[in-house]
Amino acid sequence: MKPYNIIFLGTPDFAVPSLDALAKSTHNIVMVVTQPDRPKGRGKKLVFSPVKKKAVEFELNIIQPKSINTPEIIEQISSLKPDFLVVVAFGQLLKKELLDVPTNGVLNVHPSLLPQYRGPAPIQWAIIEGCEQTGVSIMKLDEGLDTGDVLQVETTSINSNETAGMLHDRLAKSGALLLLDTIDKISNNNISLKPQKHSQATYAPMLNKKDGLIPWEKPAKSIVNFIRGMTPWPGAFTFMGKHRLKIFKAETIDISENKPPGTVLNAFPDELWVSTGEKGLSILEIQSASGKRMKIADFLRGNNIEPGSLFC
Repeated sequence: MKPYNIIFLGTPDFAVPSLDALAKSTHNIVMVVTQPDRPKGRGKKLVFSPVKKKAVEFELNIIQPKSINTPEIIEQISSLKPDFLVVVAFGQLLKKELLDVPTNGVLNVHPSLLPQYRGPAPIQWAIIEGCEQTGVSIMKLDEGLDTGDVLQVETTSINSNETAGMLHDRLAKSGALLLLDTIDKISNNNISLKPQKHSQATYAPMLNKKDGLIPWEKPAKSIVNFIRGMTPWPGAFTFMGKHRLKIFKAETIDISENKPPGTVLNAFPDELWVSTGEKGLSILEIQSASGKRMKIADFLRGNNIEPGSLFC
C-alpha cells in the first residue's frame, strides 16, 4: 500500500488514538489542525488541546485557526495537496470548498452506529437511553451533520456497569484501528460507500453542566443509566436543600415503601436508599461539593442523612 499524505483535524481526547495510530503508520501526516489553545483554571492559563499535545510529541506541523473555512486556511491546506483529510471530533463543520480539497475525500470517525446518534454526544446518550449496543462508524464527510455515506462500522456491546468515560476510551481505540483498516481497504479498492437511512436517524445533542440534574421521577433503572451516561462529565448530581451532591454509582433495589420520588428511605446505617418513579435506588458512590468521591458507607459516617429527607 502506498503511503498517503494526510491532514488530521481533531481536538479532544477521543481524537488522540486516531492521530497516534496514523503517526505510527506508513502514512505521512503533513499537517494537524486543532482548536486554539484555551484558558483553563483559576489562573486562566492557556493550555494545549489533547491533539496538540500529541502532535507536538511527533513534531508535526500544527495550525490552530479560529475558523477552518476561511479562504486563507483553505488555500494553506490545498497547497499541501492532501490525499485525505481525517476528521475526529474536530469541533467545526467543514464547508464544501474544503471538503473538495483532498483527492480521496474526507474521512470521519464517529462513535455511534450511524444513522443512530448523530451529533456531539453519542456516547453519553447511548448509555443514558439504555442501549445495549453501540459502535464506531467511519464515514465520508459531507456538508451535513454526520450525514455522509458510511464506509465501515464496528459494533460493540455496552457493559451494564460501563460509564460514558469507560466507553469513550474503548471506542476511541477501536475507532483508530477501524480508521487505519478503512484507509487500507480504500487503497486496495476493497470497500464501498453505503448511504445512511436518513429516516432512521436520531440525534445526540450537546450536554452541559445543568443537564446532570438527576430526574428522580423516572424509574430507578433509567436513573442508573443516567448516572452512568453523565460520568465523568457533566456529572450526575442532586440537591438536599442547598447542598449539592454528585452521584457516581448506583443500583436498583426493590422497595415496599411508597414515597414521593427523591425521598430518602429507611435502610441499614451504611446504605442510602432513595425512592424513584419506579422501584428504589441504592447510592453506592457519592461526593459532596467540598469533599472527595467516597463509598457510601464512608460518606455516611461523616454525613447524617435522615429517612424522609428529600433529594431534588
